[in-house]
Amino acid sequence: MTASSDAPRSWMDRWRRRLSRLDLGRWLVHGAALLPALWILTALAGGGQFVNPYQAVEQRTGRVALILLILSLACSPANLIFGWRWALRHRRTLGLYAFAYAAIHLIILVALDYGFALRLLRADLSGKPFIWIGAASLLILAALAATSFPAWKKRLGRNWKRLHRLAYLAALLVIVHFFWARKGNLATLSGDVLLPLSYGLAVVGLLILRLPVIRRWAAARGRPAPPPRAGPDR
Repeated sequence: MTASSDAPRSWMDRWRRRLSRLDLGRWLVHGAALLPALWILTALAGGGQFVNPYQAVEQRTGRVALILLILSLACSPANLIFGWRWALRHRRTLGLYAFAYAAIHLIILVALDYGFALRLLRADLSGKPFIWIGAASLLILAALAATSFPAWKKRLGRNWKRLHRLAYLAALLVIVHFFWARKGNLATLSGDVLLPLSYGLAVVGLLILRLPVIRRWAAARGRPAPPPRAGPDR
């Protein structure tokens, strides 16, 4: 009886150890971040459901990049307010996916709207300044993606945290780019402003959660509130 009862237990223990090593949360994050890419491939392969499938893909990649960037910025406040330390493990992954979708967004713009004719793009920039704003945000995201690895973190020291706080600036620039591209007027709240405004309020809310008074409040509740100079990068 002892040998037969120990066998199922050891089998279950082995599977439990294997599952613990899989880090299911990481796989779920990768899977969720790749779902929009599957939608993009489906739209390009059979775009009958769209009047202009390429324009739909261009808009969707930009929107997904912004959502993933906001989720990346939300990881530190989630740890600060709720004590969700597991969120910090996914911050870099979400940020890298945000950069990837932003880069695809730019490539689609240059390829489909201008046929890689940079002369036409330069001629159009004066009438579409939101492209400059989007390009500036992409440059910031590229710098953050390139320096997101441990070797760069060690090499840059304290400057690494200062650099990666520019993610908030990148998010705000993307939102301005979004407003302008959709021809919305923020001053009068006219035009197509609801969606970019909601994203903007989300970023402002995340910035408010970084205020010292919020950190002190979280510390008083016994949450893991890091000090300003030693806290997470975002």
